[in-house]
Amino acid sequence: MLTERISLTQLFALILAFNLGSSLVFGIGLEAREDSWLVILLSTFIGVIVAFFYFKIIYMLPDKNLYQILEYCFSRPVAIIISFIYAVYFFYIAARIVRDFSELTSAAILPVTPIEFISLTLTVLLGYILYLGIEVLGRTTEVLTPYSIFFLLLLIIFLYGSRSMSLENIQPVMGRGVGIFIKSMFPYEVARPYGEMVVFMCILPLVRNFKDSRLTYLVSVVSSGLFLTLTSLLITTSLGSNIALRANFPLLSATRLVSIGEFIERIDVISVFMIMLGVLVKSSVFIYGGLKGLEYIFKLPYRYFVMPMIFIISVFSIFISRYFADHVYEGLRVIHYFLSMPLQFMLPILLYLIVLVKTSVKGSSVSK
Repeated sequence: MLTERISLTQLFALILAFNLGSSLVFGIGLEAREDSWLVILLSTFIGVIVAFFYFKIIYMLPDKNLYQILEYCFSRPVAIIISFIYAVYFFYIAARIVRDFSELTSAAILPVTPIEFISLTLTVLLGYILYLGIEVLGRTTEVLTPYSIFFLLLLIIFLYGSRSMSLENIQPVMGRGVGIFIKSMFPYEVARPYGEMVVFMCILPLVRNFKDSRLTYLVSVVSSGLFLTLTSLLITTSLGSNIALRANFPLLSATRLVSIGEFIERIDVISVFMIMLGVLVKSSVFIYGGLKGLEYIFKLPYRYFVMPMIFIISVFSIFISRYFADHVYEGLRVIHYFLSMPLQFMLPILLYLIVLVKTSVKGSSVSK
């Protein structure tokens, strides 16, 4: 099997785009209304701890990915079962992300185009990138991420120039009490996107100079949290909390408020580019994580499974829910308790404890 490597800069770009990801499609923390930006900011601090926890597990066993660590902690038969569960989970989340973008494109950009065609086109593109390898995904993200950041700053300037932003829309601060913070943060805003970074346990061992990647890793997580906070401020100050909560695609709705001198208008392409890059990277990372699980189970290079899984994900993204409302409800209310909590938090904590004990015992025996 070929050994693939990504640089620290590519790791930074991948994490930044991943964490923005589908969060830009529907927005996050909007249940807190005026305090949505503050919920995201506080969630970032907890998210840094969660993300560093995943990094710490890999740091103790730098030559092993998630599935190899499972075998290290348990026997191979048990590791195969858990690896299959993780692979299916990663493919499932990827299908949901594909559906997110397909809904956005079908409803707001290409209303006449069948959603099945949009989903198939996106997944074929993902399959092509992944077949070329994680290095290609890293280089692509590295090139396009600066444009996404520039477009976000440009959007802020345009909204401010068109006088569509008002600080009154985020007042009063904490006017709804502390309870709304806890309800919004746990488990939704911590699990998405920071808990989802468990999939990076499949990518971190591929980083060049992994021993020196801690700072890059943490800075990328903090930066993504700050950009999410900035995006939430942008949405809330321009649309208002009530409209933002009711809007299906709040960032796109905010972008459509731009109107400067009846000349700079309808700049939807800016927000669509940011959303598409995040969706492309996030879904690709999840699919790659699932493919590495199949590689571990069947002991075959993951490229053998790329195209079959791509078409399965494309079909499953359509049948995953009948209606848009069902899709959103399932993503926000169901999977966090039945899938995300066990696979993002409970099992990694168990892995950490087992690895910690085994490495400590091995270190003490070597010293003797």
